[in-house]
Amino acid sequence: MKNVGFVGLGTMGKPMAEHLLANGFRVTVFNRTKARAEELVSRGASVASTPAEAASDADVVITMVSDDAAIGEVYDGTEGLLAKARPGTTIIDCSTISADLARKLGERLTKASIRFLDAPVTGSKQAAESGTLVFMVGGDAAVIEEHRDVFEAMGNKIIHMGPHGSGAATKLAHNTMVAIHNVALAEAMAIAAAAGVDPKSFLEVVTAGAAYSKAAEIKGPKLLAGDWSVQFGLALMLKDLKLATGFADRLGVPTPMMSAAKSLFQTAQQSGLGTLDLSAVAQVYEQWINRTFHADQNNK
Repeated sequence: MKNVGFVGLGTMGKPMAEHLLANGFRVTVFNRTKARAEELVSRGASVASTPAEAASDADVVITMVSDDAAIGEVYDGTEGLLAKARPGTTIIDCSTISADLARKLGERLTKASIRFLDAPVTGSKQAAESGTLVFMVGGDAAVIEEHRDVFEAMGNKIIHMGPHGSGAATKLAHNTMVAIHNVALAEAMAIAAAAGVDPKSFLEVVTAGAAYSKAAEIKGPKLLAGDWSVQFGLALMLKDLKLATGFADRLGVPTPMMSAAKSLFQTAQQSGLGTLDLSAVAQVYEQWINRTFHADQNNK
């Protein structure tokens, strides 16, 4: 069975590492907050004190960190994973980072005889916990097939998007839609609520009709419950929208809907909602109409 180094045990990374352990992989984990790594020891994980140590004996290294800056922190330097990763190692980055950085990492690691896949995921916390993530992967198709067992331990769909950077580009386009759909849901809920329509009944219509979306299915019940527990954080979505904006600008693609969504997420962030789930962008609309979407409140 393969040795896997896993760096980054946040909302998504920890359940991903747990699935690898459950599927019999030998896993060495690293996390900046060491207590989070130590929680996996009882499941069979070894704990590394640095990213370099996590990579030193690994056949595959998986990174799941927050942004481009975090990639630099865990990949480079004397304690970075590249200091100890052996030629022939495969590094799979599942973070949401800029497509340019993913492409450059692919080029750089290839020269060092290290295989690289940019493989961000969709499915949020629920899919990470159930092992049903979707991977959108940039890099060599043969390397993907070589490590299909690793991917399938954590997810149920692996889609090859093209060369290095293609996975990251796909994720930015995808998350643009996710943000827009969540804003659309909040705006429509605001119209219905302001008109005196029962939010629960309105959501039932949405999920049964042409306006159906995953946002309505997954986030709609959170809006009704006033549940802002994090499946995917609002601040992270805003980070992704900023990355997507810059990427689209470089491509020369006009993005009026993305710009509107980003503005609303910025408003939510400035209102102190950044640590909540991305669905908390709905609170901006609740403040504007002076009522909530909570199904258990009269909102009078």
